[in-house]
Amino acid sequence: MRITTRSRYGTRMMVELAVHHEKGPVQLGEIARRQKLSVKYLEQLIIPLKKAGLIKSHRGARGGYALARSPEEITVWEVVSILEGDEGVTPCVHYPDLCEMSPICPTRDVWDLLTEVIRETLARITIADLARKYQERLKLCEDLRKDKASGSPLEGGKASSSGDKNR
Repeated sequence: MRITTRSRYGTRMMVELAVHHEKGPVQLGEIARRQKLSVKYLEQLIIPLKKAGLIKSHRGARGGYALARSPEEITVWEVVSILEGDEGVTPCVHYPDLCEMSPICPTRDVWDLLTEVIRETLARITIADLARKYQERLKLCEDLRKDKASGSPLEGGKASSSGDKNR
């Protein structure tokens, strides 16, 4: 199970939709701009996510895309398995007949365990969890920009201190 740009970008798109979940549909161009992604690539990712029932489209002047379910109900594993498939870290995990060594392979159990750990970990993380962290980071970045612009000593800005200039 490789985590390709399909999963990484698809998950970022889902997070953007989660951030705007209560505000209505979001246009792909807006998501692409904020996430610095290609609209064409996002259009390709929308198709399987929409088909799987995670995203719905809205037509019209205020149209765009929205989550079809609450972000608390959608896990990262759902997104990744839709976009990458549920094959495992190696094909032999789900298709042991592909390799004649499967019955005695000294490493197959490791790949099976790793696949399960990845699945369990991603299934515990919701899109809502990622959206909360994303919003916290956006706020932190905004606060840092404000501090820098105001000359806060924390950001190396010019702050006057009382006393001698020759310190």
